[in-house]
Amino acid sequence: MEWPVPGRTSTRFWVPAASGGVPDSPAGRMCVCPGPRRIGIPIRSSSLPLFSDAMPAPTQLFFPLIRNCELSRIYGTACYCHHRHLCCSSPYLAQSRLRYAPHPAYATFCRPKESWWQYTQGRRYASTPQKFYLTPPQVNSILKANEYSFKVPEFDGKNVSSVLGFDSNQLPANAPIEDRRSAATCLQTRGMLLGVFDGHAGCACSQAVSERLFYYIAVSLLPHETLLEIENAVESGRALLPILQWHKHPNDYFSKEASKLYFNSLRTYWQELIDLNTGESTDIDVKEALINAFKRLDNDISLEAQVGDPNSFLNYLVLRVAFSGATACVAHVDGVDLHVANTGDSRAMLGVQEEDGSWSAVTLSNDHNAQNERELERLKLEHPKNEAKSVVKQDRLLGLLMPFRAFGDVKFKWSIDLQKRVIESGPDQLNDNEYTKFIPPNYYTPPYLTAEPEVTYHRLRPQDKFLVLATDGLWETMHRQDVVRIVGEYLTGMHHQQPIAVGGYKVTLGQMHGLLTERRAKMSSVFEDQNAATHLIRHAVGNNEFGTVDHERLSKMLSLPEELARMYRDDITIIVVQFNSHVVGAYQNQE
Repeated sequence: MEWPVPGRTSTRFWVPAASGGVPDSPAGRMCVCPGPRRIGIPIRSSSLPLFSDAMPAPTQLFFPLIRNCELSRIYGTACYCHHRHLCCSSPYLAQSRLRYAPHPAYATFCRPKESWWQYTQGRRYASTPQKFYLTPPQVNSILKANEYSFKVPEFDGKNVSSVLGFDSNQLPANAPIEDRRSAATCLQTRGMLLGVFDGHAGCACSQAVSERLFYYIAVSLLPHETLLEIENAVESGRALLPILQWHKHPNDYFSKEASKLYFNSLRTYWQELIDLNTGESTDIDVKEALINAFKRLDNDISLEAQVGDPNSFLNYLVLRVAFSGATACVAHVDGVDLHVANTGDSRAMLGVQEEDGSWSAVTLSNDHNAQNERELERLKLEHPKNEAKSVVKQDRLLGLLMPFRAFGDVKFKWSIDLQKRVIESGPDQLNDNEYTKFIPPNYYTPPYLTAEPEVTYHRLRPQDKFLVLATDGLWETMHRQDVVRIVGEYLTGMHHQQPIAVGGYKVTLGQMHGLLTERRAKMSSVFEDQNAATHLIRHAVGNNEFGTVDHERLSKMLSLPEELARMYRDDITIIVVQFNSHVVGAYQNQE
């Protein structure tokens, strides 16, 4: 089908029909309203909003409208789509940004409130575009709404910290945001924990993991004597030793209703650790502790959903957590020992300053997706040979899930019988939900998904200046080398001018002079941010083709309605950890 763009009669573009075909008539054309972001499965009105993920309309449809500044007028009146339906999917749909790929058999269609032909013929607009931009203060207000900074005392009473502090921030694309972040200091052992968590099919799992995982890690690191002391305190009703000191933004909340349930599961875990460890060995393997903590929490999430809870609210909650999913990238810093545990496709990137002052990026995690050949090989080895072609389809697990490792997502872990039994005995909201009842195709030998992390160890050096932990929303928009350079220049206050790359554009000498003049004018405000994560988000969202922040572009991206924002980017969550080079150097000198 070929539709004209209102106000630009000379420009035409294509919107392909979905598989199965849609009649090429005004009444039969697919709806172009982006609507809410949903998984490609029909969802009834009583379904869980949690189980609905991003479902964008074809992006090529909206680019001309945004350029012509007519989107706000068209968006409000062009078509109508009930929020429980999905806009049509097509083979040209940009699905790479979605955690779940829509299944063709479950695509639903809806019709425009009025035909596109009638709309375009009945409304004409002036060719002069009207511009509506956010002011710089408004942009800053949006970017800084979730920023948080913490400066670590050089001496915490036990040891000199190798961490100077950290900056973190989040920019939502989903509504509500599905990313989470956590940071805490270990009080009964040494070290600091920092992590980012990327949810999919809702935020329930990422929320639970962000609250619970650090406790499981801290308990795994505790010596036998401390575990016994904590258990005795619980038995006698005495106050417990504090395990973690949290560093939270006011928006980073904890679920009070589930605290008792979570505590009971954690207590069962440390009781088992007491029984397994007789106290003979005092050495704690950090890598093993991280792996055990990840796997045990995922097991508890699954078990809690199977057992259920007499409290209807908690019963509903544990099922929401189990049927949604989350990836996690966690760093444990203790002196010069840096461990990164990663499950999924968030990343950890080390910023290294070379002798000449330039910056280089060292990757400390591997993405667990179809771009990782070792992950593909691992999946194929874990399942029969006759599933070699079906276990990964279109770069997704069973053709549906993009990350190959994640918490929750019991639809890729439980047997079909167990799924049916839990759903049938669960609350009506779960039983009426089409997504929970949907069995992935070619589902023969579960589990297909694991939460076991890949742990990387790095010994810090004086030239290792900072660590960036970020969900894939950042890495989809920026190259790792650009990320490290921007953060490094921000932290040191030294901006190394890079040659302006025009990327194949034909630029006249006068235009190049204008670009250089504009860059020089912007230099005074380059470091206006007080938070390194905020500064990085500003570049991720606002960078133009020449690598500089364009306020007009930044304003447009931040002005997009919730229904459109997810089409252009994912949630972005960033933690920038700055290291104390003097302390790191002192550790090396002592040895």
